[in-house]
Amino acid sequence: MSAVFQILTLLGSLGMFLYGMTLMSESLQKVAGDKLRSILAAMTSNSFNRILTGLLVTAIIQSSSATTVMVVSFVNAGLLSLAQSIGVIMGANIGTTITAWIISLLGFKADISILSIPLIGVGFVFMMSKKVRNKNIGEMIIGFALLFLGLSFLKESVPDLGQHPEVLAFIQRWTGWGFGSVLIFVGIGTLLTIVLQSSSATMALTLVMCNFGWIPFEMAAAMVLGENIGTTITANIAASVANVSAKRAARAHSVFNLFGVLWVLILFKPFLFVVSKIVIAIGGADPRQSVDSILYAVSIVHTLFNVINTLILVWFTPQIVKLVTKMVKSPKEEEVFRLQYIQAGPMATGELSLAQAKQEIIHFATIVKKEYGYARRALDESDNPKAFEELYKKLEHYEQVTDRIEFEIANYLNDVKNSQLGEEGAGRVQAMYKVISELESMGDSGFNIARILQRKNINNKKFDEESLNKLRRMLELVDHSLDVMIENMNVGYTKLRDLSSAIDAETAINDYRNTLKEDHLMHLEDRDYLTGVYYMDLVSELERVGDFVINVSEAIAEIKVS
Repeated sequence: MSAVFQILTLLGSLGMFLYGMTLMSESLQKVAGDKLRSILAAMTSNSFNRILTGLLVTAIIQSSSATTVMVVSFVNAGLLSLAQSIGVIMGANIGTTITAWIISLLGFKADISILSIPLIGVGFVFMMSKKVRNKNIGEMIIGFALLFLGLSFLKESVPDLGQHPEVLAFIQRWTGWGFGSVLIFVGIGTLLTIVLQSSSATMALTLVMCNFGWIPFEMAAAMVLGENIGTTITANIAASVANVSAKRAARAHSVFNLFGVLWVLILFKPFLFVVSKIVIAIGGADPRQSVDSILYAVSIVHTLFNVINTLILVWFTPQIVKLVTKMVKSPKEEEVFRLQYIQAGPMATGELSLAQAKQEIIHFATIVKKEYGYARRALDESDNPKAFEELYKKLEHYEQVTDRIEFEIANYLNDVKNSQLGEEGAGRVQAMYKVISELESMGDSGFNIARILQRKNINNKKFDEESLNKLRRMLELVDHSLDVMIENMNVGYTKLRDLSSAIDAETAINDYRNTLKEDHLMHLEDRDYLTGVYYMDLVSELERVGDFVINVSEAIAEIKVS
């Protein structure tokens, strides 16, 4: 019974450590969420800035997995290119080594768990605040306290080797097979990280095992290598439902870490020799012979591995891009529509969720624009029954697609709205509701054009070439207004201030509609009445599209910067 209780205590301690790490990471993301857009802007300039950004973000939120998942989401949302994401992932790998140093310096040498309960008290006071930011800070403090409280329980729940020497004997059976043992412990580190979904938790376990003399320095270093393989799994899971670019970013993370593990394994003994010399140079004992400095040595292994790997591979970013592009092929384009940027529930921060929603809405707008390309073709083929019927079905399909996309984006925005958003974020959500409603109305109008043309054909009416040319010109003006609308959507919420191009486009549509209306009234007696009705119905429908288009730009421009 005591053995079962000890195992459950060990699992509970690990669970507390993981929960503390997750709580601290997620709350830090919420606190930093509003600044992420400006941080993202800094990483586009050069490789050094990208690496530095990845390092700083990971150091702040204390989770390389969270950073890499975030990067995959940025790539998925079109905020980062594949090459930029690789630099950030490299920096994230360096940033994650800070966790090992915190645990080494504080978790074992100083009993910080003594402060954990008072820290939870401080965090609780912050949680009582009505301000969202203070609540997030309170969560961060509580997460930090639980992390070290869990680590303290983890140390206490580890069996005492003096009383249970059989534990050491069990582990030692795997440590005496030379390089084979190294590979075994690489595998153990990989599996533990996959199961725990946190390289930080596996690192904590590795350091505990070192601290109590369970495993020698060489096996601990091998486990660190395994952790760097296992940590790539999280990003690949996140990318499994994302677009092609996001999948490639996740594969790049795997390529980066696997290459690093490969060269360290080839140079395993020289690498550990260098680490030992560094430890001795800073005043420690040789970790291969003494356990006194093994914690620092393992942390140096982790840091040196990622720093050297980054210094080597940063020069080969274009080659990595080519490799992962070959690994993840672009699918053949099909006339099947699905959300491209929103693949799951909202992200940890409303800011990132809104960035994904923005890109999805821009994608929605490009689908609507494509629909009007088919509307133009339907007009041209309106007297060709077979070709028109095919285009009619296509426009009907697009109308259904726009309905579905509006519904799915609205559902996503409902979830985002229920998360903690600032005043500006709430304004952006309201604007997005307005925008997707207008885009859905444009989808309806595209199908209405097909229905008007179908009624014309059922009644055996035809437009003369002059009327067709005027309708084509009207469609050109609508097409231009759609281009302007998409440009304004790309400018960004809270940044769009100049609506002159959108106003000019809508004015051109209205003026041309008035011209066609006056011309039609002047020549009413010379034309077939029913043909004229269908003609003016098309003109009116296209003018309505112009109204929907200007409404989109106005909705974006109305958001006030907080």
